[in-house]
Order: sequence, then C-alpha cells, then structure tokens
Amino acid sequence: MYPSSLLRSVEKPGRYTGGEYGQVIKQKDGVVARVAFCFPDIYEIGMSNLGVRILYGLLNEMEDVWCERAFAPWVDMEAEMRKRGIRLSTLESGDELSVFDFVAFTLQYELSYTNVLNMLNLAGLPLTSAERGDFALGSTPIVIGGGPCVYNAEPVADFFDLLLIGEGEEALPELVRLYIDMKKSGAKKSEFLREAAKLEGWYVPSLYEVEYNADGTIAAVTPKEGAPAKIKKRIVTDLDKAYFPEKFVMPYIETVHDRIMLEVFRGCIRGCRFCQAGMIYRPVREKSPELLDKQARKLFENTGYNEISLSSLSISDYTCLRELTEQLLSWTEAHKINLSLPSLRADSFNDELMARISSVRSSGLTFAPEAGTPRLRDAINKNITEEEILSACRTAFAAGKNSVKLYFMIGLPTETYEDLDGIAELTQKAVDEYYRTPGRPKGRDVTVTISVASFVPKPFTPFQWCAQDTIDTLREKQAYLAEKLKHNRKVRYNWHEAKVSFLEAVFARGNRRLSKALIEANRRGVRFDSWDELFDYEAWMDIFKTVGIDTAFYANREIGKDEVMPWDIFDIGVSKSFLRREYERAMRSEPSKNCREGCLGCGANRLGGERTCCPRL
Repeated sequence: MYPSSLLRSVEKPGRYTGGEYGQVIKQKDGVVARVAFCFPDIYEIGMSNLGVRILYGLLNEMEDVWCERAFAPWVDMEAEMRKRGIRLSTLESGDELSVFDFVAFTLQYELSYTNVLNMLNLAGLPLTSAERGDFALGSTPIVIGGGPCVYNAEPVADFFDLLLIGEGEEALPELVRLYIDMKKSGAKKSEFLREAAKLEGWYVPSLYEVEYNADGTIAAVTPKEGAPAKIKKRIVTDLDKAYFPEKFVMPYIETVHDRIMLEVFRGCIRGCRFCQAGMIYRPVREKSPELLDKQARKLFENTGYNEISLSSLSISDYTCLRELTEQLLSWTEAHKINLSLPSLRADSFNDELMARISSVRSSGLTFAPEAGTPRLRDAINKNITEEEILSACRTAFAAGKNSVKLYFMIGLPTETYEDLDGIAELTQKAVDEYYRTPGRPKGRDVTVTISVASFVPKPFTPFQWCAQDTIDTLREKQAYLAEKLKHNRKVRYNWHEAKVSFLEAVFARGNRRLSKALIEANRRGVRFDSWDELFDYEAWMDIFKTVGIDTAFYANREIGKDEVMPWDIFDIGVSKSFLRREYERAMRSEPSKNCREGCLGCGANRLGGERTCCPRL
C-alpha cells in the first residue's frame, strides 16, 4: 500500500487507498495467475467503465485467478511517487505491477496511449515487448490490451505482447487458462505467444512483419511462425448467457458515473458512416427484458445506487424497450430510483418515451442531428429529418423542459459552408419551437446548447478513406459558426479543440512507425493528452519533428482505394467491400436503410448471435 505520508500530500487520496466495499481480496498462495487490470486514466473515469467492472468480476470468479485494479496516478501523485522512488501498485494487495502474471490495459481512446507508457514506466517495466525479452512465464508480466482502439492497435503494437480484437468475456478466461497450463509446464513467453495466437481474437504483434513502400504506405503484412493471416473478431453470441456482475466495487469518492449501468444490447442497426462503434460492435445482440430486470434488482440490492442507466449505442432501438421500462418502473419508482435512457435518437423520441424519463432529469435532453442540412445528413447516413429533430424538441418543451442540447460535427466529408449555415438555422428553429409549443414552461426562457465536434476519420467506417480537415480549416469553420450565432442569446455554442481532434486522427489511422513518437513523448513526460490543462500541442509537434513523422500523412491524406491499411489484418465481420459501397453512396449523398428495414450485406451475420435482427446465414 502507498504510505500514509504520501497520501496526505496529494489531492483525493481516495483514488489510491483501495479498501472499497465490493473489492475482491484473495490469498496469494491460493492463486496461480494474477492479473493487474489497468485503466490508463484517473480513478474517477476508470471506475465508471462498465467493461472494467465486467471483466474484474469475471476473472475473480475463477478460483485460481486474482484480478486487481490500477489506475493512472494524477500528476501530483506521480510527482511524489517519482520523488520517493515508489512504483505503481494495485489497489487490492498494494503489490507492484511487476510481480503480476498479466498487466492488462483497456484502450478506450487514442489519447490515452501516453498514459499506458507512463504506467509501464512507473511500474519499472520496459516499454516494448522486445525489451522485456523472452522469459519463463511467471517471472515478468505479459502485457495485454483490449478495447475499441485495438481495432487499429498498430501505433502501440510494439508495446504489447498480446491484443484482443473483440469481446473479452469468453476470450480472456481462455487466455488465462492457457497461461496457467503453460506456466505449470515451465514454458517461456515466446512459446505462450505462439499458442495464444491460435486462440480466436488474439493478435500477437511480434508475429507479424510489416513492409513499407517508398512513399510510407504499407506494402505487405506477413505472418510468422504459423500465425493466422487474418485475426477474426471475437464476440459473445448470446448475451443472456454472458457473465454480468451482481455487485460492483463501490468507490469512496465521486466518480463520473455513480449509477447502475445495464447493458441492454450490443451493436447498432443504424450505420452512421462516421461512427466506428456502429460498425465494430456488430452484429446487434439483445438481452431479454426479464434478465435485465433481474440484473437491475440484484445490483440495486448490492449497491444502493439511486439511478439505473440503460446502456447501448441507441436505446430507442431496443425492441423490448416498452416491456423493459414497464418492468423496471414497477419497482424503481417505489424506491425513488431514477431511470435514465441516455442514448436517445430524435426520430424515436415521443410522448411515451418522455413520460418514461420524466423523473430522471431536471435539465434538458440531448439529441444528435450531427449535420445541419438534409443533404449532409443523407451523406453521413444519419436518417433523420428536420421535422423529427424539431418534433423531439417540441416533446421535451411540452413536458416542461426549457433546454435542449444539439450535437453536431464539422469537417464531415462533402461538407460545405451551406451545411454550416444549416447548423445555425436549425438551432434557431429549435429556439422558435419553444415559443410556439403549447404547455411550455411559463415565465422561463429557453436555452439551446449546441456542441460541435471535429470529424475524425476512424478505421472500419465508410469514411476511413477520407482526409481530416486541417487544423486551420477546422478553426475557420468554428469561427464562421460562432459569427453566425453570436447575436442569439438563447444559444450556447461549445466546440472541441481542433488540435486535440487532429492528434486523435494521427493515432487513429497510424501505423507502427508512430511508436517512436510515443517513446519520445514518454521520455519528455507527456501524458493525460485528453485533459485540456495538460494537452500540449506544441510539444507534440516538436516530438513528431524530432522523430521524423509527417502528421499530415496520417490525418490529412485521403487513403487510396486499393491501399493496404494498417488494420486490414483484422476481420471484424463487416467487410471492406461493404464499407467502400457505403463510402461511394456518401459521396453521392445517398442514405442507406437501417438493418431492420432490410439487410445491406455488411457481412456481420457471419459471426452469428442470438436475439438479433442480423441472423446468421
């Protein structure tokens, strides 16, 4: 455990003490494999992540396995640790990461990569897999990773021994069981990695050789030592049979999401062309309402949380939403538990849904038109009309809300300044809608908040070939929109820093050559890039210059149709040919129907799944 003198010298010592209700403590001599589950950001964010909660509980269900937690220490804690020569430890046992069998990272966003390296450094572990060498299992940790960023893990591939493509509820126990068996036989890391590469979903970067063309594009990716040419995404086909914890570790301090999170379904039927999650989480698989109600009751008994959030990419697309909410409301209202439906689509928002969430929020609701004109919404396949957006606002206003939030993106492929004008015009129409809505709150003004993000081209989307706008262009568009809105006191305008989105794009479409930039960033003490107060764009530009990286090559370049992409070695179910067809339709501003209206042949039905609109063919 960290010494009390250290904890007294930092803010929020509760981040580092452990000892929470619900944590799992085991006898060290009773386990064969120990896993340090690391979230590369602060405690408050990591403790809000549902995936961490699921896998923590799952691994600890295995009698001979002990999974513990570690989070990135904030800058004050890190400074004290380095000054005192204290290494990064887990919260449960207080043991240093270096004594574990696995050090496992979840990669939720690209701007956490520097935190991964910093945590390895704080643990006293060499950064790269090659530097850690070939060792007998149990003497040095195997470094593994998973999460959405792993779908293009190449910028961090050199730092990991193993990476999981897909879902971990079945794949992770399989890997740990293989490790235990091979550890008992005295195997070495290299032997274990060769066997692990045979398990579905597991990617061993060291078993793939990347060749480059003279222009920096990839010539070929060649597997070695029997590794598969394509790594197939791992999924859980039946979510009703998947592990889900009956209790959570209860933090002592406030976290980002202090509530019960119920995962209602995985995947998305919509096919928005900018959205990575809507593609990589296919096929759609639903949980039954009976199981969800049972899980909610059990979690309430074991946690006492006063809010239940129904988690999915688009909750209104759940086929049994009415049945589920009725079951939940039958007992949550008596316990004064709020029911939250956070991912609502404007075209599915109506009086019935408004009534179901009326007890949840006293503030406004958020809808995401994404684009300001019908043409651009067709290009990105948002499949939502202006009337549906305004109708959703009307419903909220009639129910007593006096604020709504509209989420847009700028820099989208095919965007023109007329589309930016459309954002301002749609925002004004939302304001006007408030004053013409019968039953609106009397004597209260309306606030329409618009939040504008910059488009980032992501792997496994129809827009993966597209260039990101330059920083200067994005800033010009932000300023143009600000000028359009500046005289409207009913409108609040927020935007994301273009420089941050640019760095995200570099790493989202990067290859292994970016590892040298990350190593240099670690040497200079760069971390917490997703935090405004610590993000240093000039430092990053100097890093890229020092290591000879042309950032425009990754972020601001259109990728050729037949170019080998760093992520082409992964089979996620959704085919490259489907993504290209959707790209071409986008260029013509042609929308595509959603999955329930008819199959478009994306390919995800090859993976199977229960309770889905995407049956296996």
